[in-house]
Amino acid sequence: MNRKYRKTIIAANWKMNKTAAETRDFVERLREALPRNRRCGIVLCVPYVDIAIAGKLLRESRISLGAQNLHWEDHGPYTGEVSAAMLADLDVKYVIIGHSERRSLFCESDLVVNKKVRAALDAGLRPILCVGEDLDQRQLGVAPELIAYQIKVALAGVSAEEMRRVVIAYEPIWAIGTGVSATPEQAGEVCAAIRDILHKLYDARVARSTTIQYGGSMNEKNAAALLEQEDVDGGLIGTASLDPEKLLAIIQAASQDEPEEC
Repeated sequence: MNRKYRKTIIAANWKMNKTAAETRDFVERLREALPRNRRCGIVLCVPYVDIAIAGKLLRESRISLGAQNLHWEDHGPYTGEVSAAMLADLDVKYVIIGHSERRSLFCESDLVVNKKVRAALDAGLRPILCVGEDLDQRQLGVAPELIAYQIKVALAGVSAEEMRRVVIAYEPIWAIGTGVSATPEQAGEVCAAIRDILHKLYDARVARSTTIQYGGSMNEKNAAALLEQEDVDGGLIGTASLDPEKLLAIIQAASQDEPEEC
């Protein structure tokens, strides 16, 4: 982490988990136990049906409300979809876009991801843009080119000023839900490469100020080591975020002071 230039953010992605009652219990337990010395932003990205209750419970707290997806149109005949304006109206601040499960299970292309990023920004939301490679792509050595392509397409038309509201989450697909995490060095290397891509697309200021999370099976056991990497600015947490005690442990790891230089 490098807090001199950018914010550390721990974002919980509950995926398709938790009822409204379970959401109430979780948020109450989290708020009660949240350390006062935390030095990171916290985002709860909950299912659509839990947004209203979560928003009410998080009001006047320092925890931000997030959604897991949106549609790129403002309104229309899109049964089952939710627009950016609908989310903003419910005090949602962040939205996950381009998660690997959306790309693989629901066939979301890079161009669709770009449309969603644009819709989120136009509605005043903060996109958490997910990029990453699968195991075959990593073994073939094409991960750097693939991630660069994903970022270039997703951010097409996004200005340097708008990048102040964009978070990027590196999620190695081969590490999501498998219990296998990239090593701290692997995560740090890719996050540094993403920062270099942003430097080339924009400038040094955008590159050093953009929060880049790690999103591949970060948990309470490996969070501290992953967050020691200079270019890892937090985490997009899946399974571990369903347990408030585990999420609290990750938040605590992200709240540790930076080591002093020798």
